[in-house]
Amino acid sequence: MLSQSKLAIIGMGHVGCALAHHLTIENLCGELVLINRRSEKAWAEAEDLKHSLGFSENRMRIYAGDYQDCSDADIVVLSVAAPYKEGNTRLDMLEKATDIVQEIVPQVMASGFSGIFIVITNPVDAITYLVHKLSGLPSHRVIGTGTSLDSARLRYFLADTMQVDPRSVEAMCLGEHGDSQMIPWSQVTVGAKRFQQILHDNPERLKGVDIKEVQQEISQIAYQVVRAKGATDYGIAAVAARMINAIVRDGNIVMPASVMLNGEYDESDVYAGIPAVITRNGIKELVTYHLEASEVKAFKQSVKVLKDVNAKMLATLK
Repeated sequence: MLSQSKLAIIGMGHVGCALAHHLTIENLCGELVLINRRSEKAWAEAEDLKHSLGFSENRMRIYAGDYQDCSDADIVVLSVAAPYKEGNTRLDMLEKATDIVQEIVPQVMASGFSGIFIVITNPVDAITYLVHKLSGLPSHRVIGTGTSLDSARLRYFLADTMQVDPRSVEAMCLGEHGDSQMIPWSQVTVGAKRFQQILHDNPERLKGVDIKEVQQEISQIAYQVVRAKGATDYGIAAVAARMINAIVRDGNIVMPASVMLNGEYDESDVYAGIPAVITRNGIKELVTYHLEASEVKAFKQSVKVLKDVNAKMLATLK
């Protein structure tokens, strides 16, 4: 039952706080534990969230806790973050993020946790792979947010360009949540019509749309936001909350996620962003597209980036 769901968020920075607020507004669990290296920060955020319930029918139990409180959690969200430095890519955060995750995950597992990990921490594909390795949990119960936010950005961009509701757009980014990600344009539709056909049929209306520039914009927009405000939080909190919704409400929702590939596109032993069906048990199945040859090549190039990063990461583990 929804009222019995217990969630723990580890890392109460911009993203963790935005996610906690989102979960509270949507009343997505019965018990929410906030965990942070500075325990007073977790306490303050929990108190502030509880005060927001003063005029609400929401009766969630919200409190600051520690890793032992993960023992009976249904979901543990990793939203810890390595400090961002100007000019860095997500992959440049790998070393610091690896150190942080190596410290946290064993303590969570020592509590007796046997639920589902959702990983937001960047570089998310590599860190999700690491969490899987450190936790010993089956891969379908360790899920990264992957290209979900990139896909949300793409849907919004195309909807704004076409002047339609974003729910009328089906578009997903694949591969790395980072600079090597790719857009399978052959699969993008607006109102069930392929976007490539829309471009062909409406050359004047869409003459300002350059597919290569769109891909560049989607992959780089996060850096612009971070430079201007210090972090991206609302978007990633929204997509993480949707993922949590799919789990606690057994939604069978199809959305992009960083998942373990087991032969899809002839790739395996790597976490990468592709669409997946998410249920109360985690990843139910993966959705594979019939991609064009050039798209398969682009996806495999992105996966190679991730495999190289994973090899580098595993070689440095303590």
